[in-house]
Amino acid sequence: MLRPFHPVDIPALYRVCLLTGDAGGDATALHRDPDLVGHVYVGPYPAADPSLAFVVHDDDGVAGYLVGTADTAAFDAWCEEHWWPALRERYPLRADDGPADRLLLEHVHSPRPEPAPPGHPAHLHINLLPRLQRQGWGRRLIEAFADALRGRGVRGAHLEVDARNTNARGFYARLGFVPDDEPGRLLLTL
Repeated sequence: MLRPFHPVDIPALYRVCLLTGDAGGDATALHRDPDLVGHVYVGPYPAADPSLAFVVHDDDGVAGYLVGTADTAAFDAWCEEHWWPALRERYPLRADDGPADRLLLEHVHSPRPEPAPPGHPAHLHINLLPRLQRQGWGRRLIEAFADALRGRGVRGAHLEVDARNTNARGFYARLGFVPDDEPGRLLLTL
């Protein structure tokens, strides 16, 4: 069942993010703190704009989500003011950080916002556990997000996809996403 996000979903969303955080596979072994990947790729989105966060669940609980923003530049500014400062205190950079943690922590401590591609100001993150993949839930999540964006007058979104995640690339292509000039970035015109 697809439904809007509720704050009680955060732990489950973080878990799904971790279990899909290595190019669609389980990233548990890559991170010292299992919440770190969720703090970067999930948490700020519903905190900034819960109306652009959607959840899919079955009898076993939350198994997928889509979180996003309608305005990447405004979201980046919001994160700098409201989200990253607390995480910088909680997670200082350390010499013994593993490579995956180091990459995330460098983003937390020194974000390098990239401008959204012209005509595609929105962006999103979507993840589904294997038990709900290939059943149309990903399509429904993206349709719900696209409808919400259209309701705000937004006509384009983008996302980044790991080159190793060939299944995701095929999925996005079937939904109308096209490659951008920036490697790994895909665009969807609404």
